[in-house]
Parts: sequence; structure tokens; C-alpha cells
Amino acid sequence: MSIEVNNESGLSVDAEALVRLARFVFDRLWLHPQTELSILLVDEPAMERLHIELMDEPGPTDVLSVPMDELTPGTPGKTTPQGMLGDIAICPQVALSQAQRGGHSADDEMLLLATHGILHLLGFDHAEPEEREEMFTLQRELLTEFLGRPAPSETVA
Repeated sequence: MSIEVNNESGLSVDAEALVRLARFVFDRLWLHPQTELSILLVDEPAMERLHIELMDEPGPTDVLSVPMDELTPGTPGKTTPQGMLGDIAICPQVALSQAQRGGHSADDEMLLLATHGILHLLGFDHAEPEEREEMFTLQRELLTEFLGRPAPSETVA
């Protein structure tokens, strides 16, 4: 399992917690042990550039996901094929602002965003109400189990 965190944000972030979380999610969703993931932490100007480039939307956002091998969750008897899950870009500055609005820690917000990003890489979406319910329920369950306490509520950029 290769999980890389590259912090170009200028803020101190608990990269080890992000790696532990990703490993936890990979285990819970039966991903192949050699699945690869890259997490890039960027400042607001860099996130805005990515947001425009990838989504054609202005302004920085909290998290962006770029899937590579279009992997989906495995099952208890069958892991996913080995492959590159993709890249997640997270903006800690936006996460800090959202955490303040949501009344929880910036560390919790970073973990929530990483979980959200991984689920997007696995094909989950929240465009439709039923998709949103499925994705956000799984997100809360995974993060609650990882933290050993209730997960923070989702905030909006």
C-alpha cells in the first residue's frame, strides 16, 4: 500500500494521521494491499487553480479528487484489483475555516475531507439525494469508527 502525502500548503498538518486514515478506509473497503494514493495539501491560490482547471469553477475549494484506475470498493471475499486509486488535493486553509464554522478541530476537518476524497475516488458521489445519503452515511461510519467517537458534521466550502 503506497499512500503519499505532499504538504505544499505552508501549514502544519498531521500527515501521519491522514496516512493512518487512508489505510483504515482501504482496509474497511477491501482495497488491494498495494493500492496507491497521493494526497496533496495546497494553499488557497493553488487550490483555486486546480478548481478552475478540473471543475471550471472559480475560487478555492476544500477537496478535489482525481481518480486514476476507476477502482471501486471490494467485498469481504474479494479485494479490488491492484492499482492507482488516484489523487486527492486538500486545502488546509479552507479546512480550517470550515472547522471553525462547524465547531470542530481542523484535524477532524482534514480527516473528514480525506475520507470524502477517497470515497469520490471509489466512485461515490452526492449529486442526487440517494447518492448523497449513501456517501455521507458511509463517510460518517468510517470516520466515527476511525476516531472512536462521533465524526464531525460535514461543512460546506
